[in-house]
Amino acid sequence: MPNEDVLLLKVRKLVESHVGWGNSDDWTNQDFISLSEKIFNQTNVSLSHVTLKRLWGKVKYDSLPNTHTLNTLAKFVGYENWRDFKSKNTNEVFARQGERPYSTPVAPTPYGNKKLRTLLFLAALVALASGFLFFYSKSPLHPDDYSFSSTKVISEGVPNSVIFDYDATQAPEDSVIIQQSWDKKLQTKVPKNKHQHTSIYYYPDFYRAKLIVAGEIVKEHSLLIKTDGWLTAVATSPVPVYFKKEEAMANGKIYLPIEKIQAQNISLQPTAPVVVYSNVHDYGEIYSDDFVFETLLKNDYSAGASVCQKTNIYLLCEGTAIGIPLCVKGCVSDADLLFTKHFFSGKQKDLSAFGVDFSDFVKVRVESKDDRAKIFINDKLSYEISDILKAKIVGIDFTFQGTGAVDYVKLWNEGVTYDEQF
Repeated sequence: MPNEDVLLLKVRKLVESHVGWGNSDDWTNQDFISLSEKIFNQTNVSLSHVTLKRLWGKVKYDSLPNTHTLNTLAKFVGYENWRDFKSKNTNEVFARQGERPYSTPVAPTPYGNKKLRTLLFLAALVALASGFLFFYSKSPLHPDDYSFSSTKVISEGVPNSVIFDYDATQAPEDSVIIQQSWDKKLQTKVPKNKHQHTSIYYYPDFYRAKLIVAGEIVKEHSLLIKTDGWLTAVATSPVPVYFKKEEAMANGKIYLPIEKIQAQNISLQPTAPVVVYSNVHDYGEIYSDDFVFETLLKNDYSAGASVCQKTNIYLLCEGTAIGIPLCVKGCVSDADLLFTKHFFSGKQKDLSAFGVDFSDFVKVRVESKDDRAKIFINDKLSYEISDILKAKIVGIDFTFQGTGAVDYVKLWNEGVTYDEQF
């Protein structure tokens, strides 16, 4: 049987090529959310962004993906299912391993033919010479020859235009590329002798902007696109639908009524959209290994395909995240828990404590201290996690399948206190 790891690498590469977003090493949490949406739109099968991050090695997880996940990825890149993908890629896998499946006959070698042997030898010499010429004619790029920085037009809020200042006069070609993030579709070719370019960012997040010269990244830097307080949006592609603060914040809660979603001609059936409440900014010196978080929330939409009332709380961190799932009790098999470098799937772990009754508000509390985190649901200890990765917390997101309400949010440690009562 072919090596499953090699096949999984192959299907990941096909997915990366299919979406055209560049090197997956640079993909962020938002990128995997977008990939999850693309997979659903094409296959009508839902794979959570946390599952995808696990497959791409962004979070620690030792088990192999299940058949459902593999079948969905194979369909996304044009195959009938995982078995079809395996059967059509077996020869390539064995070639990469230096092996050959027993069912594949070994072709006779042509080297007994003197004329053909001579032609092959000459072709090899030409290819070798061409390779040497290419290698020695290509001047190495020196990052110190280039500069790249940026300034946001507004300090907070989206959409946000960013002014890039660059110096690429030493480039061997007439133009260079500025790329907003991981997404190659967000590339712009600019003259090497100019020094400014502007781009628009529609989503709050961390980005890694890049200056690309002759196909190589010579400079990159981080960009934090902040929200202006709490942002309410419905996640649509490529631009989300934003709502004014007064449309969602009232009576001490943040809540987007169904009527206001429908007023924007956003369909709720057969699959309801995802409503996002987001607050991204610099909270100060508060980290994933030393904090307390508490909130009270409720999902009140269960029509049609939203029967599970899937809800997630995310604490966005630099380079990682904490993701706490909530859903009705019968749907916990689809729940995924993420805590910095740890991932737990409801299909392989008992996450029944995250099944709740949304007929009333649900209290969630997270305590992280001394390399150990505790998650409480309605004041009952629900899960404990050790070996916490330290990362700065920079954002809070709530996502609701359909819509929902948040009553309050608190985040603090000994030096920082954030208390939002809406």
